[in-house]
Amino acid sequence: MSVSFFERLEARCKEIDSLLCVGLDPHQDDLAEQSAASARNFCFRLIDATRSVAAAYKPNSAFFEVHGAEGIAALKEVIAHVGGEIPVILDAKRGDIASTAEAYAEAAYTTLSADAMTVSPYLGQDAVEPFISNSEKGIFLLCKTSNPGAGDVQDLSAAGEPVYRHVARLAQQWNRRGNVGLVVGATYPEVLAELRAEVNLWFLTPGVGTQGADLQEALAAGLRDDGLGMLLPVSRAISRAQDPTEAAQTLRDEINKAGKHRPNHKQIFANKQLANDLLRLGCVQFGDFKLKSGKNSPIYLDLRRLIGDPVALSQVARAYIAIMRNLKFDRLAGLPYAALPIATAVSLQSGWPLIYPRKEVKDYGTKSPIEGPFNAGETAIVIDDLITTGGSKLEGIEKLTSAGLKVQDIVVLIDRQSGASKEFEDYKLHSVFRLAELLEYWRASQSIDTAQYERVLGFLQSN
Repeated sequence: MSVSFFERLEARCKEIDSLLCVGLDPHQDDLAEQSAASARNFCFRLIDATRSVAAAYKPNSAFFEVHGAEGIAALKEVIAHVGGEIPVILDAKRGDIASTAEAYAEAAYTTLSADAMTVSPYLGQDAVEPFISNSEKGIFLLCKTSNPGAGDVQDLSAAGEPVYRHVARLAQQWNRRGNVGLVVGATYPEVLAELRAEVNLWFLTPGVGTQGADLQEALAAGLRDDGLGMLLPVSRAISRAQDPTEAAQTLRDEINKAGKHRPNHKQIFANKQLANDLLRLGCVQFGDFKLKSGKNSPIYLDLRRLIGDPVALSQVARAYIAIMRNLKFDRLAGLPYAALPIATAVSLQSGWPLIYPRKEVKDYGTKSPIEGPFNAGETAIVIDDLITTGGSKLEGIEKLTSAGLKVQDIVVLIDRQSGASKEFEDYKLHSVFRLAELLEYWRASQSIDTAQYERVLGFLQSN
């Protein structure tokens, strides 16, 4: 039975306890002379110095192509020098119509003997298929690259979502043979977290080293729960070090340490701007407040203020949609009043139909307790702004179920962690944020001081 590319990569990572991918980029400034032979020898030395800690190697074809036919021959020798045990990812970023893509794939996999390559998704599935028809060969699709101008195209909206997210979902669909991954830059940890919540694919994550990405943020955002799923390519920080062996070993150890001690803040990273906006808009305030439940609280959440900022409200809708995309339901059910603008924004962005249970049933007209068309037996997903004790949600759910609707899931922006989950044993509660995680993020980013953090955290723990 054949082993897929990513099964082989994962086995290598586990064997040597490393997520480090050594980039083979023989910049002309680093060569003893401007020749293919010098580029080849440069890579030979780097491979020999790092073999024990390299989970994979990534030669960039441009630095060989610049030397013409001799450069291509040198690239073939470099890949052969790695040997068959360590995966080689050819960084060529190919993309063309199917017949041309077939030739590119044959050049990479047969002529050069690479194990995987970087590929552009821009021409669609038929242009990608030649690169993934053999499960033993893999690709990393360009998704959210690490360069500053990545957003010029990758952040554009396509069917109500950024292009990069659409690419990630396509990659998941195309991964029938288990050999499709994504290029997602470490310079965008919030996107790493957003995409990790969407897909379980391997990420090739450039940006650590010379580009200056924060290693711990990137790993916290992008690693799978099993501590795998990310390959971090580093080139110049190793090749230009006085001792490349020591530099590679140090990087491997730093990656492992940061990965094992990463905070569990994926939702915060995925929605960092939204977390900041909650404070900016006054949706979260600190002081002394009496809650609807009668309790006194050192923190007050007023998510109605989101309606004053259309951009922030749109971000909220995207955060809800990211959670709901994997759930099964027929209609949204927004609970009045604070959640109605949120549910409307979600409906407009997603195309999912919206209903809502009235807070006060009319004594005229149809006297319907539910506004909006629906059919008995359908499943409604309940949308609210936050959850404290759960009483108002149970009232809304009772009206929905009495009308013949089924309810399985409840989605909120913030879970105050006040014990409401105990009241919802028959339903699954989902939240974009948990309040304790927001507090930890705000303290770490110095948006609130330690006294505020400790006072609110103490309140949460006592309740």
